[in-house]
Amino acid sequence: MSQPAYRDSRRGVEERVQDLVGRMTALEKIAQLTSVWLHIDPESGAVAPNQNLLQARFDPAEAMRHGIGQITRPFGSRPVDPAAGAKAVNALQRRLIEETRLGIPAICHEECLSGFMAQGATSFPSPLNYAATWDPVLIERVGTAISRQMRAVGAHQGLAPVADVARDARWGRIEETLGEDPYLVGRMVTHYVRGLQGPDIRHGVVATLKHFAGYSFSEGGRNFAPAHVGRREFTDVFLLPFEMAVREGGALSVMNAYQDFDGEPPAASHWLLTEVLRQEWGFDGLVVADYGSVTFLYQLHRVAAGRTEAAALALKAGLDVELPNPIDFPEGLKDALAQGLIDMADLDRAVSRVLRIKFRLGLFESPYVDPSAVELNRPEDQALAAEVARKSMTLLSNNGLLPLSASITRLAVLGPNAHDRLALFGNYSFENHVVSTHYPDAADRVVTAPTVLEVLRRRLPGADIRYAAGCRIMDPGTDDVAAAAALAREADAALVVVGDRAGHFRQGTVGEGTDATDLSLPGGQAALLEAVLDTGTPTVVVLLNGRPFALTEAAERAAAVLEAWFPGQAGAEAIADVLFGDLNPGGKTTLSFSRGVGLQPAFYNHKFLSGGIPRLPEFKPVFPFGHGLSYTRFAYTDLALSAAQVPVEGEITATCVVKNIGERAGDEVVQLYVQDLCASVTRPVKELKGFVRLRLEPGQDARVRFTLPADLFAFTGPSFEKIVEPGDMRIMIGASSEDIRLQGEFALVGSVRLVGPNRTLSSRVAVEPLTKEQATKG
Repeated sequence: MSQPAYRDSRRGVEERVQDLVGRMTALEKIAQLTSVWLHIDPESGAVAPNQNLLQARFDPAEAMRHGIGQITRPFGSRPVDPAAGAKAVNALQRRLIEETRLGIPAICHEECLSGFMAQGATSFPSPLNYAATWDPVLIERVGTAISRQMRAVGAHQGLAPVADVARDARWGRIEETLGEDPYLVGRMVTHYVRGLQGPDIRHGVVATLKHFAGYSFSEGGRNFAPAHVGRREFTDVFLLPFEMAVREGGALSVMNAYQDFDGEPPAASHWLLTEVLRQEWGFDGLVVADYGSVTFLYQLHRVAAGRTEAAALALKAGLDVELPNPIDFPEGLKDALAQGLIDMADLDRAVSRVLRIKFRLGLFESPYVDPSAVELNRPEDQALAAEVARKSMTLLSNNGLLPLSASITRLAVLGPNAHDRLALFGNYSFENHVVSTHYPDAADRVVTAPTVLEVLRRRLPGADIRYAAGCRIMDPGTDDVAAAAALAREADAALVVVGDRAGHFRQGTVGEGTDATDLSLPGGQAALLEAVLDTGTPTVVVLLNGRPFALTEAAERAAAVLEAWFPGQAGAEAIADVLFGDLNPGGKTTLSFSRGVGLQPAFYNHKFLSGGIPRLPEFKPVFPFGHGLSYTRFAYTDLALSAAQVPVEGEITATCVVKNIGERAGDEVVQLYVQDLCASVTRPVKELKGFVRLRLEPGQDARVRFTLPADLFAFTGPSFEKIVEPGDMRIMIGASSEDIRLQGEFALVGSVRLVGPNRTLSSRVAVEPLTKEQATKG
């Protein structure tokens, strides 16, 4: 007897999907729309419901009797030896393939925000570090490395990247983002998606864009709180990175946001999940629920009377898979079908999307992996993590003290983050999300990165290095600021390492559910820094943190401030490289550092009247978007625009020359901003529309060419249609959003042009190194 068509790999994906759907019962279809979060014993292969905040009471055998759509985080929930875990996942897949009627394998999903969140995998720097590199191709390489590690152990879908545009430093999840600018976020997530999914998804990992959408602009910066944002701003700012990652990156999965916008929870928004995502953008992948969000429709948002109505609302809106456990979909969809709230076509539509991804991943042909071949955190992965950390180092201020002399004899190393290896990692790292929170006894075994103090002592074996924490981040009652200040007073220089402790739901000072009402350094750190500065000893502040603090005093009084964010396993080495000049820092900020919590939300691409009338003097940021210093200097000259007038369907090219006029090699991020001088709706004071990171030797210069299609000047107009409007435009090129070196104007001419979903979303950038003769000619 011939095999069923869905098992024949020679047939097309759509034919296989339709054949399999036609063979399925309603219960088998519903099973594919659910996931199970299991505790898998690598030794015995036994499974049980995982203990977690979203605990559901279910019997694993019963939950998987008709198959299952996904397995939730088999590696990212507890310390599991990767090879043993791969063997256990193989056994689970074999059970689904051999012991269910249709033998459909499961997708295993994992977190991969700053590396595959599993024991033994590479802990890359945080997304804020990714963005600070301003190097999308580098971040694509990170995605490729993470994808390879995940597929090696049998994981197929990654819950990353975060495409939320961050505009409020109070929000705890700001440390998961790539910054405040939609264009930069869009470019970065697009390349991250390309890296994860690769050129052939059969060897890649399905990327999951989150949190769709508006989650980051919540009321008061509070987790889950409503987002007060109009449809026009919602579209032009918060949807843009998702659109870029779908249309330019080919993202195959999207995860809904938790909050509501204008009273509409995204998990039940047909406009968002179907009309925008699928019909306008052409998305053909999976929409998965952020954990528990179907339940929240009736428990928190109260737009549904119970699980049956919530399940029907979500499914009809366009949500395909409930994560992380079978809480509402199994019984809710079954009852909704019986009550006529959904029909079989609704189920078929969602299950077809699930099966389509499984066929595209090649799971029916290759459901198992080779546990003996598992090798995570290879030397090349370690080198890549170090490269990201080094390129993300951002020098915020420097009065000339840095780089420090390697012959320094007395150095005080102070602060609670100076000798805490967990301070190097963000909330969605394996180190902080799993180990420090749930398995602290395993920390010494699985967290091996050196601390800043350890690296400095190794680098300066002959120096007198005195250390004191001085205070704690989470327990200010145990501070000993006076002892730390005494060490600083006796030293040639003081290094104060302060910042955050990443942790879930107030188990730290930043992270998911860990929002802030104060942007001062948390705990006793502000008092510590003030006491050290009062000693008069030259002081360098090093930040290991997940949000931009109000650093007015540090900016004015410290000799230097180095922003390292959460730089991952190689972070301490990168910090030391900058401090002693082995590395010339080239990172740039992607978040504005405001002067206080009362200025929130704070972002560079605000409206003209955002500073108020009269303009608040505190409105100017301490450190602006795009800012970062170097140990060398760069000159910008020779701006040229290709035309004075450009058709509304044309493109403009802007060129300039950038030269290293200092005495050492360095990186510069050349940034292009645009300004619409008069429009039919209010527009931002400036918007990033192009950037490139250059490496220039002393005396070397290069010509940078930005080509901007007129589509990049599009916005949502008075009638809520995307338009390119004729009028005068300004091009600004510089070293930050506030450090504009060159500017010129041109006019878009013609009639107002409607732009459709196929509009161009990115500029093109080319760099031409100049010979000495060309540089002389200008």
